[in-house]
Amino acid sequence: MPSETIPAHLLSEKSAPIHGVVFDMDGLLLDSETLAMEALVDAARDLNYDMPLSFCRRMIGVPADGCRKLVQESYGEDFPLNDFFERQEVHLRNYVDTGRLVLKTGVTPLLDLLDKMKLPRAIATSSSRYRTMHHLKLVGLDQRFDAIVTRDDVAQGKPNPEPYLTAAKKIGVEPDYCLALEDSHSGARAAHAAGIRVIVVPDLLDPTDEIRGKALAIVKDLNVVISYLEHHLKAV
Repeated sequence: MPSETIPAHLLSEKSAPIHGVVFDMDGLLLDSETLAMEALVDAARDLNYDMPLSFCRRMIGVPADGCRKLVQESYGEDFPLNDFFERQEVHLRNYVDTGRLVLKTGVTPLLDLLDKMKLPRAIATSSSRYRTMHHLKLVGLDQRFDAIVTRDDVAQGKPNPEPYLTAAKKIGVEPDYCLALEDSHSGARAAHAAGIRVIVVPDLLDPTDEIRGKALAIVKDLNVVISYLEHHLKAV
């Protein structure tokens, strides 16, 4: 189970200082994955296909090209791929624009702490730049990050480390001195491959043994991350 307090090993460990933080967006900053999954199911239903939530969750944290490949391989060459994802985008936009998009627990106080600590921060997301900026503006976060790296800004998306390496470079912090915050398996793999320590805050996906092995910790929400950063600051 995710820890509700700072895990004991983090209280005793001696590690490199944290000079920057890189956030995932969907499912980590924004409670958007549930909406995205609902939009996938509804888009498939529009086209008379049954797409279970268990299948949709396999797309969490995966860039668009990976999602398209997964659907095509599972539903066949005749599946109306373009129409499906266009309909999903319309459904999701409707959910978001009617007030259903909210912040995850601890987001605002964590960003306030980073302001106080004067730590640069970035977003590394698998969403498009258009969707990313639209969602961030709706929840008032569009001006709270020093850099935003979307799937449109990299050649290879998560689980490739490129999004995280690009984000670290944009905020001028070496990977060894960054902390990544993720909810998805794909994102945790990307951060780990980039050489960035990662704390996983699960959303719709339970962590596997593989992810537990890659993560610095698995925690309940971002409030635990606040406690960890406050402790870390005192320890260094």
